[in-house]
Amino acid sequence: MKILQIHKFFDLRGGAEVYLHQLINKLRERGHDVHAFSTKSASNLQSADKDYFVTRYNYDRKEGIGKDIKKAINFLWNKEAKQSLQIQINDLQPDVIHLQNIYHHLSTSILSVIRKSGIPCVQTLHDYKLACPNYKMFTKGAVCERCKNGKYYNTIINQCLFQGYAPNVLATLEMSMTKIAQSYERTVNFFLCPSHFIKNKMQEWGEPPGKLIYFPNPVDIPSVVPQRLSVGPYVFIGRLYPEKGIEILIRAVARVPSVRLNIVGEGPERNHLESLAKQIAPNRVNFLGFHTGLELEQIRNTAKAVCMPTLMYENASLSVLESMAVGVPVIASDIGGLSELISDGVSGFLVKPDSIESWIEALNQMESFTPEQRADLGQMARKHVEQNHNWQKHLDELENIYRTLSHD
Repeated sequence: MKILQIHKFFDLRGGAEVYLHQLINKLRERGHDVHAFSTKSASNLQSADKDYFVTRYNYDRKEGIGKDIKKAINFLWNKEAKQSLQIQINDLQPDVIHLQNIYHHLSTSILSVIRKSGIPCVQTLHDYKLACPNYKMFTKGAVCERCKNGKYYNTIINQCLFQGYAPNVLATLEMSMTKIAQSYERTVNFFLCPSHFIKNKMQEWGEPPGKLIYFPNPVDIPSVVPQRLSVGPYVFIGRLYPEKGIEILIRAVARVPSVRLNIVGEGPERNHLESLAKQIAPNRVNFLGFHTGLELEQIRNTAKAVCMPTLMYENASLSVLESMAVGVPVIASDIGGLSELISDGVSGFLVKPDSIESWIEALNQMESFTPEQRADLGQMARKHVEQNHNWQKHLDELENIYRTLSHD
């Protein structure tokens, strides 16, 4: 089967990109002819389809009025992406198209090309952009659903995406145009939802129930679980952004003297968080920067637990699934899709979001466990992943969806 994967980035920026590249490789291992459409970047992984890739714009900074106007136009309707995708589809004639994230960088202009081609299309919902202009349902330090029922003007009022009114007006306009035209809904046959939470939330916000399929994210599961000492520091793995709740975790750690914490990742909050940690938990919180591969495995595999103190509606965290797959227990906020991954007290602990006291209680409870008890939690976590998040099951079901659509 010839499959075209479309995503706005082709480097390894986060969980969506990791999933994309793993999916491409594993589908090829199964004998499929897999192609890609994305944006250009020096950090991209290699692709035989790179000549079809289009310009990537940086929306995080101003670059002069001329360049900014061009970026604004492409934000709404990327003519280059539309034209290049049309050429690629004409050249390849794929059997099915699989969308990941396309917003802002590729724009909904490409949906008109897919729709006119008549090629069946599915989309994995990595975030909440189908309903929410800032794709997180989080603003001003808290979960936000102000835009429900088409009230997208709240993006302007609360400046949800960018500093300043003009870019948020643009985001509001883009979202309004997309929903009025029902661009996604008229193009995508099925939306693949990595958690029950996002499936239910999208339906609650008016998306067609018949197009929403619960489709859990997969993770690589080692055949042999590494022997774990589980005596190292606790670990946070992720981007250092306010919605990740890292400040709450640090404040809780400060009040449990036996706890040490390693923070793995980078982001705009790093300086603030480092300063806070030095003040209230000196020499007990280490910022290790960004790590992948064997280095990350070594950090994670010696941890007493991985901590996910998110304040937002987390969908299906890759770092949580990867930790569970190698038998590391997880302490996580009881919010969004995280509540589906962890059985409280059985495979880890669920904590009330935004509650320092709840985090202190969970850390103290984990500290009271013996290494053997922590290992038991980790084994139950691994068992859950083996049963519900393995790649073979994921690929079997995805191939079935692809074939069903391509034969209709």
